[in-house]
Amino acid sequence: MILREKYRQKEEQADFTELAEIAARSEPPKPTAELNQSEPEPEPPPQGRNLAPLYAQNRDFLGWLCIPGTEIDYPIMHTPSNPQKYLRRSFDGKYSVSGVPFLDYRCSAESDNLIVYGHNMKNGTMFGTLKRYTDRDFLDEHPIIECETESGCARYKVFAVAYVQKTDDWYSFIDAEGEADYAEWIKYIHSKAMLTADIVPAYGQRLLTLSTCHGSGKDGRLLVVAARIQ
Repeated sequence: MILREKYRQKEEQADFTELAEIAARSEPPKPTAELNQSEPEPEPPPQGRNLAPLYAQNRDFLGWLCIPGTEIDYPIMHTPSNPQKYLRRSFDGKYSVSGVPFLDYRCSAESDNLIVYGHNMKNGTMFGTLKRYTDRDFLDEHPIIECETESGCARYKVFAVAYVQKTDDWYSFIDAEGEADYAEWIKYIHSKAMLTADIVPAYGQRLLTLSTCHGSGKDGRLLVVAARIQ
């Protein structure tokens, strides 16, 4: 049974690799003029992926999630009428131990706080990498999360890592009622965080929360929270 489970997980990861190849990045644009050597080279804009084939394959597909330099490079699903549809389903709808990361049913692509759920797989796939964010060096080396939808590819910078329970108040934050409310939520997650980065999100900056299971119990959760910077 253990060997069968490992084989199944290997097949599932191969399926995600195939999806990633379909959604491969376009070639970065070539510079049109030489830069003055005394000027710092500007950071290139996020390069878009070819998501059209995936939208055509599955209407539940919302976008693509990637943390450069890590194993996290997956599609994101969104099914408001069936919130946990992809908890144990593959991209093509078959049974899957790994499932597919999915956006909270209460969110839209324009929400102030995009909450994305994924399994903490023992083999390190899916959101298994997130536990490494409890190490300061890993956080410093992998601060950027990319989230691409039909609107384009957005970059987010991680600013808080926290252990919480599945009933934590943070899960109720989808849209801020105003600037003061937004500031209170930022203060709240900072109070919960075991690690923080050197940024304090300002009202109007969209947040991205990655959530996965933590600990031996059923209620522990690990949150990696990032703010949009580009």
